Amino acid sequence: MARNNIKQSTIVVTLLAMLAVIMLAPAAPAAAQPLPGIDLNIQPTDEPTHVVNSIKILLLLTLLSLVPAFLLMMTSFTRIIVVLSLLRSAVGIQQTPPNQVIIGLALFLTLFIMAPVFQQVNEQAIQPYLAEEISQEQAWENAYAPVRSFMLRQTREKDLALFVRMAGMEMPLREQDVPARVLIPAFVTSELKTAFQIGFMIYIPFLVIDMVVASTLMSMGMFMLPPVMISLPFKILLFVMVDGWHLVVKTLVESF
Repeated sequence: MARNNIKQSTIVVTLLAMLAVIMLAPAAPAAAQPLPGIDLNIQPTDEPTHVVNSIKILLLLTLLSLVPAFLLMMTSFTRIIVVLSLLRSAVGIQQTPPNQVIIGLALFLTLFIMAPVFQQVNEQAIQPYLAEEISQEQAWENAYAPVRSFMLRQTREKDLALFVRMAGMEMPLREQDVPARVLIPAFVTSELKTAFQIGFMIYIPFLVIDMVVASTLMSMGMFMLPPVMISLPFKILLFVMVDGWHLVVKTLVESF
C-alpha cells in the first residue's frame, strides 16, 4: 500500500511539474501575416471616364438601398401581406402565426408569383448587359418593361386615371408612355383595394361563428363569459377542416 501511494504521488508530482514547465515556457512567435491596407484617397485624373464611373457606382449603391421599397411597392407583396394580416385578425389570434412567419410566407409567395417577370428581366436586361450587348440605360429600360406590364395588368383604370389627372397629363395611349411616378401609386392603390376585398370574404365565415356563439351565450344567460374564449376554438377548427391555408394561398396566387 505504501509503495502504491508513493508511485501515485510520484506520478502526480511529475504531471504537475510538466504542466508548470508548459505554462512558464515562452510562447513561440507567431508567423507574421500581411494585413490588408485600406486607402481612401482622392487622386487627380486626366480621364473624365474615371469620374463618371465613380459617380455611376455611387448612384448604384444609392439605388440598392431602395430595393426593399421596390420589392414592396412594385410586386405582389403588398396584396399578400395585407390578406395574411387580415386573415390572422379574422381568426382572432393576434400573435399566431408570428410576424416573421407571415412576412416570410409573403416573401416566398411573391418570389413564386413574380418568377416569370424576373426571368424576363434576366433574359432581356441582365444577361445582355453582362455580355456588353446593350448599354446601361437600355438595360434599365428593358428591366423595367416586364415589371411595368405586370403592374398595368393589376392596376384598375379608375386608379390609373386618378393619378394621371392629378399629374396634369393626358391619358397615355401606350403602356410605354405611362411614367413610373404615376403607375406605382396607382398600382399600390389597386392592390390595397383588392386585398381588402379578399379580406372581407375571409372575414364572413368567422364573423358568423362569433355571432352564433355570442347569441348562444346570451340565450343561456352567460353574460360574464367572453364569447371570444368559446368562438376561437371553433374558428380554428373550421379553418383546419376546410384546409384554410391551402384555399388562401391558392386564391392569392390565382388572383394574379
